[in-house]
Amino acid sequence: MLVGGRNDPCWCGSGKKYKKCHLDQDLRSPSRSVESMGLVNSKWIKDAHAIEWMRRAGSFNGQLMDYIRPFVQPGISTEKLDDLIRNYTYDHGHIPACLGYKKFPKSSCISVNEVVCHGIPSPNVILKDGDIVNIDLTTIVGGYFGDQSETFLIGQVTDTALRLTTTSANAMVLAIKIVKPGESFATIGTVIEDYVHAQGFSVVRDYTGHGIGTAFHEDPPIYHFRNSEMRPYVMAPGMTFTIEPMVNEGAWQVEIDSVDQWTVRTKDRKLSAQFEHTILVTEKGCEILTLTPSLLQTRVISHLATIPENIIP
Repeated sequence: MLVGGRNDPCWCGSGKKYKKCHLDQDLRSPSRSVESMGLVNSKWIKDAHAIEWMRRAGSFNGQLMDYIRPFVQPGISTEKLDDLIRNYTYDHGHIPACLGYKKFPKSSCISVNEVVCHGIPSPNVILKDGDIVNIDLTTIVGGYFGDQSETFLIGQVTDTALRLTTTSANAMVLAIKIVKPGESFATIGTVIEDYVHAQGFSVVRDYTGHGIGTAFHEDPPIYHFRNSEMRPYVMAPGMTFTIEPMVNEGAWQVEIDSVDQWTVRTKDRKLSAQFEHTILVTEKGCEILTLTPSLLQTRVISHLATIPENIIP
């Protein structure tokens, strides 16, 4: 398999960038598979040492989610949840990645109802019956990052909230199922968008999944909607990235809070739900690095979406 990218010299030796030379022809050619085009970016592939630390980071991140899960109940403030998350992380010798990241003030992102992402934990936000709340955790372990999120149902939620949350979980699982060497990154967006639209919901386009390693956000970007930009790029063993579709009840458009410059809400103020895991591409398929012990036991994400047996490590 050749190694290259859109901006690398074309394989034909012309000296031109691939995107200016044979890219369009290769995409149209039935005799050249996507994998044989050579669009595997070697910079996205991690060595054995990095993969081992990614597993450790993912394992603790999953442990942290298991720890906080029982506390996500009516009557607790999002700030109290954040305090528990921060203390547990430090007590185990690790670092909450969100705290101080681009001046973010808390150790986790906790987003309630119409808040799509980047919700700032607050003593004034108290979880109540009927809420849905996404808890997004990122941990630094030995210099490597583990990242996941889960949407919780608080008490008795509406049928729409339940269906929205289930759709988000299932969309992530469906995308994880197609991760394997030689698969185009664009397939992730196609699978997610087709499924979500069939359920009558929309996919946020402003925020994406991402490569992850010794930096919080690395290449490649992981789009959760149909796109052509990532179609030429294929997955290869050793790549690590997140899949984290944000699914809206109404329109996909969002807006950032003008005061805190962090909180992202649906523009129409309808509900939003999200699930996220950190994924490693393996020789035969993929591994969920942030899969938690409780989820391994039940093979269920938030008791809503079944994890395929073939991707359980």
